[in-house]
Amino acid sequence: MTQVTAAAMTIGQLIDQVHERFAESNLSYGHGTDNAWDEAVYLVLWMTDSADDESSLSLEVSSELVEEILGLTEQRVVERIPLAYLLGCCQFMGYEFLLEPGVVVPRSPIGYLIDSSEQAWLPKRVQRILDLCSGSGCLGIVAAHRFPQAKVTLVELDPSAAALARENVQLHGLEDRVAVLEGDATQLFAGLEPGWDLIITNPPYVDKPDMQVLPAEYRHEPVHGLAGGDDGLLLVDEFLRVLPEQLADDGAFICEVGASSAAVNRKHADLPIVWLDLPHGGEGVFLLEGEALCSHTAARNS
Repeated sequence: MTQVTAAAMTIGQLIDQVHERFAESNLSYGHGTDNAWDEAVYLVLWMTDSADDESSLSLEVSSELVEEILGLTEQRVVERIPLAYLLGCCQFMGYEFLLEPGVVVPRSPIGYLIDSSEQAWLPKRVQRILDLCSGSGCLGIVAAHRFPQAKVTLVELDPSAAALARENVQLHGLEDRVAVLEGDATQLFAGLEPGWDLIITNPPYVDKPDMQVLPAEYRHEPVHGLAGGDDGLLLVDEFLRVLPEQLADDGAFICEVGASSAAVNRKHADLPIVWLDLPHGGEGVFLLEGEALCSHTAARNS
């Protein structure tokens, strides 16, 4: 085991030491990084408030701060706690978000999809955006930045997550355009005023077998934020049932289901679902366009 010291050192030396500790510890990643090196760089640069630039490597870190960073390193290794929980915040899509244990760590590939101007399926005119199962509010807030004229509604069941989402809305100065509704998304969705231009959701979608074999890091996250029932589609099925009445005719519905994509294909093979390419990683994000959904619904009812 690497000997933990608390002598002053440069940022480069500290990154190397933290990386060595992470690399030898068989950690699981996926909460903002996907390897030991990136995790070490993120921890050290965040704690030292340093730029991600080669010029930072020679900067000296005090022995007190070195000790604090190495202490967090040991917590990460021994307790398998996701780094975002240890830091109380995270970076997602270039934005900072407050985070706390009990709220799912932001990482959805939907963020890259809605932040890109190259997605031809995005509605040309977006005035109303709905984020179902919003958690910390990250996706809805990214969407609010992407569409500065739009009003955004976040829906979240867990009171702690809803409170954190409100804090993040304030952090981003979006109180005039982003509202947080606390309650059961399946019930609230059906009762909202219809005609949403963009609906996004990263609901609990991990199926029962996969919940039994989650890595230790993921078991620090709330079960209610991950578990989607026997096939992972407990909430997704309900959203799809209500969707034809709520989505605008020229709107778009984007949903992440991860490894439960096979279950979607089995249960909803009749729907005009499009599986989206995810160049930045991740899996199982599908699109339903309002026009195609309207045509499908009309044909089914005829």
